[in-house]
Amino acid sequence: MEKMTKRTPTKFPGVYFRRGTHRKGKHKGKIDTVFDVSFKDADGKKVWKKVGWQAEGISLKLAVQFRAEWTRKIRLGEGLPWKRKKVPLFSEMASLYLKWSDENKNESNDHSRYKHLEGPLGNKRLNEISSFDLEKLKNDLTKKELAPATIKHCLVLVREIYNKAVAWRKYQGPNPIRGVKLPTLNNRRERFLSHEEADLLLQKLAGVSPVVHDMALLSLHTGLRAGEVFNLRGQDLDFENRLIRVVDSKNKSNRSAYMTNTIKEMLQKCLPKNPGDFVFTERGNDNKVDRISQTFERAVDALGFNKDVEGPRQKAVFHTLRHTFASWLAIQGTPILTIKELLGHKSLTMTERYSHLAPDAKKGAALALEASFEASRAGNKVVPLAAAKQNPGNQ
Repeated sequence: MEKMTKRTPTKFPGVYFRRGTHRKGKHKGKIDTVFDVSFKDADGKKVWKKVGWQAEGISLKLAVQFRAEWTRKIRLGEGLPWKRKKVPLFSEMASLYLKWSDENKNESNDHSRYKHLEGPLGNKRLNEISSFDLEKLKNDLTKKELAPATIKHCLVLVREIYNKAVAWRKYQGPNPIRGVKLPTLNNRRERFLSHEEADLLLQKLAGVSPVVHDMALLSLHTGLRAGEVFNLRGQDLDFENRLIRVVDSKNKSNRSAYMTNTIKEMLQKCLPKNPGDFVFTERGNDNKVDRISQTFERAVDALGFNKDVEGPRQKAVFHTLRHTFASWLAIQGTPILTIKELLGHKSLTMTERYSHLAPDAKKGAALALEASFEASRAGNKVVPLAAAKQNPGNQ
């Protein structure tokens, strides 16, 4: 068996050949020419790569082409084929994303939403999932009668996982969600409580759970979301100025809510000893409340608020209290911009849903304008235009 010779340069830069004997395969024992190439990688380090044997179809021309292609990939930052890592499984990327979500999101249902994705997508690599797969997933979730909002959130989770995969340099391909139309939602809550219903609910809650009663009272008087109520700490209460500092709300911005007399009295009783402690804690320990217990739902059911009610937007839930707060403000003529600020909405469009609750506001404004004008006319003895034309001498 002939010993492999040293690399000999060809007339092409970075392309070399050697002579030796095949050690295995169908050409075993045959003396042949093998081509090698050299080039620098992205870090400037010299790399040697065997291209192949002449008997296997590798010619000098092909060796030159391979070297040109590999150096092009390095120049464009695409990476070399033999160094390219396997694209991660969707489940692997989801695991990294969910860990990040736990550490960076204030309120997240990502874990529960991922359960709908794990079966159909978990064992596929990111580059194996197509827009067609996601359309099928959307149809399958629809057949399971999941709410459109839930289906949309699941698809958004897919989008976010891919975006993070790209940002974290785990994947460099396209995001398949771009070819998928997300469900159109109409989840604006319509139901709000009357004064009588709100009073009955608070009385019912007071008799079964003081903590749930106080959280409900706070949301009804301030419009705070459930998560904002849960995150409330002693240091966020300014009794002197009757202000509640709402921290880390849904829109990632702080705002102030205002204490009514009822709320001020209630919060003074709930004030924790340490300013950094949560205002509302679980029974028997200092852990913050992180969900609305079934006590609220049972109280609503006992009062019959949801009896024969069709559609989730009409049902009374804890968020109904925030909606009731805004609706009452609109009914009493509070400017929409003020309601927007109190609710912490990002845009006025989100608040405009309450404008229809003040149908008399425009009428009242027009009547007030008329009254002011008529009073001015009477005081200045303004002559109607028709009468002035009949008596030009008065002009």
